[in-house]
Amino acid sequence: MSPAGCWVLLRGLTRERGHWGGFTDELARSLPGATIVGTDLPGAGLLRHQRCPLRVEALVEACRSSLRDAGIAPPYHLLGLSLGGMVATAWSQAHPHELAGLVLVNTSMRPFSPPLQRLRGSRLPGLLRVLLDPDPQRIEATILRLTSAQPERHADALANWLSIRQARPVSAANALRQLLAAARYRGPVMAPATPVLLVCSAQDGLVDPACSRRIAAAWGAELCVHPDAGHDLPLDDGPWLAARIADWQRRVSGPTA
Repeated sequence: MSPAGCWVLLRGLTRERGHWGGFTDELARSLPGATIVGTDLPGAGLLRHQRCPLRVEALVEACRSSLRDAGIAPPYHLLGLSLGGMVATAWSQAHPHELAGLVLVNTSMRPFSPPLQRLRGSRLPGLLRVLLDPDPQRIEATILRLTSAQPERHADALANWLSIRQARPVSAANALRQLLAAARYRGPVMAPATPVLLVCSAQDGLVDPACSRRIAAAWGAELCVHPDAGHDLPLDDGPWLAARIADWQRRVSGPTA
């Protein structure tokens, strides 16, 4: 395997591998020779017909099974956004020997932050509309407003998201089950054995960036803060995120990476 390794990308609530958009290519350019693998959580994407478990730990096992079935062996670097960051952290608790690094973007978890920082209270009505609205166009437009600090820049992404929803819709029941799994997850007080990079967006309107700051402080982990992106940092500034990841990997892996 290339020194850049295998990077497994884990998305958040109701999102799938297709929602990484152009970021996958941006990361590949920043990590020459790396294998970039998108995977879906049960209840979303290619696994939308599965019932989403109510525990993040069970999401980990589903992802591991998918990778094994695809013939993709560890070690892995995990890039987790939001709920994907919780999955990556739980993976590091259960199977640390499989991992070479963790990058956690705009994530949150107990016991580091209270519920109204983990999910801003002002965003709850919009989130409920996502769960209950029958109109795909309104759902995706709402998600864009919730997750981007510059939604007017992303008409192409919105059109792509609408196509994804029409082709592979996530049921309201699975969206709620993902939300419950995220709310219940409790991360480790002690830092994972795997090298960790925390990344957050100063203008995240969905999850308070203080959540990432608290995790980084508790674990003694490196933290990068984007000054003006929203929750979906790969969408708002994918090149910046890819560059930060590549720089971090070079420093933690040594000159051959």
